[in-house]
Amino acid sequence: MKSLVIVVLTTALLLLMIPCLSLAQEEVIKLPAPQKTGGKPLMDSLNLRQSTRGNFGPEQKLSLQTLSNLLWAANGVNRPDGHQTAPSAAGWENIDIYVTTADGLFIYDPKQQALKVISKEDVRATSGLEGQAGGGMKQDFAKTAPVSLIYVADMAKTKGMKYGGEDVGPLWSYANVGTIAQNVYLFCASEGLACILRAMIDPVQIAKVFKLRPDQKPLLTSTIAQFKK
Repeated sequence: MKSLVIVVLTTALLLLMIPCLSLAQEEVIKLPAPQKTGGKPLMDSLNLRQSTRGNFGPEQKLSLQTLSNLLWAANGVNRPDGHQTAPSAAGWENIDIYVTTADGLFIYDPKQQALKVISKEDVRATSGLEGQAGGGMKQDFAKTAPVSLIYVADMAKTKGMKYGGEDVGPLWSYANVGTIAQNVYLFCASEGLACILRAMIDPVQIAKVFKLRPDQKPLLTSTIAQFKK
């Protein structure tokens, strides 16, 4: 009987330790504090906002400071109560920003202003329809652009909410992404960076590479680079 109790207690202890071990193994890159002052005036940034489809300048990594500023502008925390730079329908805060660079795949944690490392493999090509679209819609530029932000909706957070008898999860999630993407556009205009928001993505391939759950839906992607001189 004593031996059985010891076995049960040991097993229970190991089960309790598993989440702790997982957290310990999670690699996190702490970003520099975002620079919240400076940049071009709003009206100038609106005047400069544009979409640039490829034909970027030479491949050049964004500095960690610029990346931190970009992500904070996109949807970072801007108030003591934890609210963020982009509004969120029904307070869902259900849009995760996945980041692809030459150094790997990450997910932005706005509460900690950090990047959680998902993979150290260069998967930038996943964010574009490489070789699948023709003519002006071809997106091979995604595989060499310094950064792409892939906006993924966590539909579990919408809890099947209905308005007027309709499931508003998909529509309102797109609205949430739209506000984030415009923040990205305005930041890029202010910083002299090229940017394009794209709806033509391969959600099946993204879900596979990013290891998404079935209720996580890739919606849109912003690709950021330097202008061609």
